[in-house]
Amino acid sequence: MRGFLYFSDFIVPFIMFYIVIYGFFNKTDVYEDFLSGVKEGFKIVIKIAPTMVALLVSIGIFRVSGALDFVSGLLEPVGRLLRIPAAVLPVFLVRIFSSSAATSFVLDIFKEYGPDSSIGTMVSIMMSCTETVIYTMTIYYMSVKVTKTRWTLPGAMFATIAGTIASVVITGMIL
Repeated sequence: MRGFLYFSDFIVPFIMFYIVIYGFFNKTDVYEDFLSGVKEGFKIVIKIAPTMVALLVSIGIFRVSGALDFVSGLLEPVGRLLRIPAAVLPVFLVRIFSSSAATSFVLDIFKEYGPDSSIGTMVSIMMSCTETVIYTMTIYYMSVKVTKTRWTLPGAMFATIAGTIASVVITGMIL
């Protein structure tokens, strides 16, 4: 185990040193390439920033308005059928749109139930088994100007639901 720790401490400096040495021997201006990459990254950030802000604001409005609690209440009978606790349903709903907002719900669950509780374990597994579908589709498709998403949304939603059910099953198996 200590070998992995030492390896992880030295891998990033080694890679950076390797890139500089590689650029030196190939007569490549590594610094200029780095700066052009940073400039391109800023252009992408400027392009996607309005979409990110709109998603975060809409999630905040959805939560504060009580609509999230209303939708969670509607899904509660289905959640009971699938053995998903009511406290987990908001995490599932918000996770589809925003990982950071879902993380705030997870932290609330940790404070109330504890991270080692069955609900805490379930949301932890859920966060690692699911993806922010809408956010990911919006950012990636917008950056490459894809307009026809075909089966992406249904497939991603199916995978998210499968990940949520898997988190329930795995939690039941380990606890």
